[in-house]
Amino acid sequence: MSTKDFRIIPCLDIRDGKVVKGINFTGIKELGKPVEYAKKYVEQGADELVLYDINASYENRILMLDIVKKVAENVTIPFSVAGGISTVDDFQSALDAGADKVSVNSWAVQNPGLIKEAAVKFGGERVVVGIDAKRTESGNFTVTINGGRIDMSLDLIDWAKQIESLGAGEICLNSIDADGAKTGYDIEMLSAVCRNVNIPVIASGGCGKLEHFAEVFNKTNVSAALAASVFHFGELTVGEVKEYLKKEAV
Repeated sequence: MSTKDFRIIPCLDIRDGKVVKGINFTGIKELGKPVEYAKKYVEQGADELVLYDINASYENRILMLDIVKKVAENVTIPFSVAGGISTVDDFQSALDAGADKVSVNSWAVQNPGLIKEAAVKFGGERVVVGIDAKRTESGNFTVTINGGRIDMSLDLIDWAKQIESLGAGEICLNSIDADGAKTGYDIEMLSAVCRNVNIPVIASGGCGKLEHFAEVFNKTNVSAALAASVFHFGELTVGEVKEYLKKEAV
């Protein structure tokens, strides 16, 4: 059992200005306004938030900055933004709009130099690299982009090590196989990355019940657990998760 402080991070998947959620990036349902959800999670005791524009990279545009500004005006905890970040200017725009961190995913794979450029200019603590990964037939893990649509034939561990060497301050690792399925975090994938990097890793994809939070913190070295469905649909609150983890001595 660990005595570390772990972060619980609700993720707001956003499409066309609304919070949405699907399974394995399909079957998307509209749920409500981002600011209302953000305020609710702050009240529940969330440590951080993630705003993720799920179609920005696919549609070749940056995250909607008006939403970032509104959230920044209404929340008191750190939050990161993701979706369509492709240049240092995009980082600047997101930070100027009020984000505390900026997460880059698809474009970082295609232009790794962007990670280093952003880390040098803004500090590694503001640079998060998101990874959407899935299992291969051989049992290894491969990196995908555009919300899991394109397999880059890039080994996950190699990419994680490169991300760290380029100066990023954090990795948010999402399992495409587990995303939205509520069957638990991908412990094997997360453990493999945590063993090979020293920067914090956020677990993403697959959380469906209280036990999954305890499992990921007890069985891997992640520093945070990100979840969406269980919070959005009212199955759990952040407060309930934290109380449970205290009782479990996590």
